[in-house]
Amino acid sequence: MSVAGITVRGDGRILAIRRADNGTWEPPGGVLELHEDPRTGVVREVFEETGIKVDVRQLTGVYKNMNLGVVALVFRCEPSAGTERTSSESTAVEWLTPDEVRERMSEVFAIRVLDVLDGNGPHVRSHDGKRLIPAG
Repeated sequence: MSVAGITVRGDGRILAIRRADNGTWEPPGGVLELHEDPRTGVVREVFEETGIKVDVRQLTGVYKNMNLGVVALVFRCEPSAGTERTSSESTAVEWLTPDEVRERMSEVFAIRVLDVLDGNGPHVRSHDGKRLIPAG
């Protein structure tokens, strides 16, 4: 199981990374450790990849990659401390506007951010790794 933290700053910008392994823009996150609860995992992953400490607010979505069988839990977070920095997993860390999220992120990652911003969650969605799969 994986987790991601959609960290929204007071001005509405969203914390994002450019991944070191494939160059794509995504919300920070990763795989939970064996005995780690999801909220603790989100805090750890966001900090490891960005240098930003967060407070986890709420679960906003559950997303399944139907090709890989990976389920991602996505949480809305707020920044609480820290300074942006890259890591071995990120080559860039930026605070993006919603329009920049739409431009830079693939559909399956942008929707996670947009779902947080719409406030109507938690959302449950499936995808094939590249595109959303319509419900039903």
